[in-house]
Amino acid sequence: MSILTGVLFVIGIFLLIFGADLLVRGSSQIATAAGIPPLIIGLTIVALGTSSPELAVSLQAAIADQSEITLGNIVGSNIANLLLILGVAALIGPLPVASQLLRRDLPIMILVSVAVLLMSLDGLLSRIDGALLLIGLVIYFFITVRGARYGSPPPSASELEVRKRGRQPLVLFTNIALIAGGLALLVLGASWLVDGAVAFAATLGISQLIIGLTIVAVGTSLPEIATTVIAGLRGERDIAVGNVVGSNLLNLLCVLGLTLVLDPNGIVVPASAIRLDLPVMIGAAAICAPIFFTRQLVSRREGWLLLMYYIAYTLYLVLDAVSFRWLDSYAALLGLIVLPVTLTIVTVRVLREIRIREIQTR
Repeated sequence: MSILTGVLFVIGIFLLIFGADLLVRGSSQIATAAGIPPLIIGLTIVALGTSSPELAVSLQAAIADQSEITLGNIVGSNIANLLLILGVAALIGPLPVASQLLRRDLPIMILVSVAVLLMSLDGLLSRIDGALLLIGLVIYFFITVRGARYGSPPPSASELEVRKRGRQPLVLFTNIALIAGGLALLVLGASWLVDGAVAFAATLGISQLIIGLTIVAVGTSLPEIATTVIAGLRGERDIAVGNVVGSNLLNLLCVLGLTLVLDPNGIVVPASAIRLDLPVMIGAAAICAPIFFTRQLVSRREGWLLLMYYIAYTLYLVLDAVSFRWLDSYAALLGLIVLPVTLTIVTVRVLREIRIREIQTR
């Protein structure tokens, strides 16, 4: 691998981050001017903006016939969003969870994750699978917007003034320019990132799936990390957690769906992804249900738990890549210690939360 390829790989990551930032700023301001509530902005506009690096990289990898990078990028990003990003953000400060996320968006995320695994069991994700995912995206957007329309309080005078300023021609043109510039940077950054990832895999003798699950996934998840952490620090809690859940849904419904529809060859799903990575993605989504349910927030303690999960999973990928002789023992250790302990902790906390709610309703 040449030095230039490595340099362009790093520059590509920064272009993705900067491009996503421009896209998020422009689209969020337009959405605010249109009167869209903050939670909906987090679930849709901001989530779509922060998922744009995954979309750019996935489409570029599909064009370059690097389907394993496409799959690894999407699955790895979803795992990183739930375990790494939520974990780090919760360590900075507890993240309250909106009841709407718990009732509607989280169950949909778990359901879609399971659906992608079922679609992958035959070893191939096809155009038909992509079309079904895009149909699911349209249904999800319809449900989300409809819920926002009937569940939002009337706007205040200050909010109406902000909307009015956002509709001025110069402001609107500036926001459209931000969106266009962000998209251009995303396309260029994705091209350099994919080229560098392929070169890394060839040089290190590691499969493209592993590169996609780790380096590329974390690289394209950096906008989500920045957005979630900054939103948490600023107290914009609906955007903080809504961005992660919305981004995961859009990664599967929009990014994967659109990539499959545009790729005539589909995506070949390795057996290792069916056996490990897709179930881990589902497990990461499922573990959020009891965490979100208890006190409707992600506490610092739960943040540590999520972060430790991500470290354990990434370590397994690294050990597998280097053919570690004790890999089976490490996997057995995770199964015999980590999972039972987690199930015990979660069960106790859920039962305690149910008891507290019963007392409060009396």
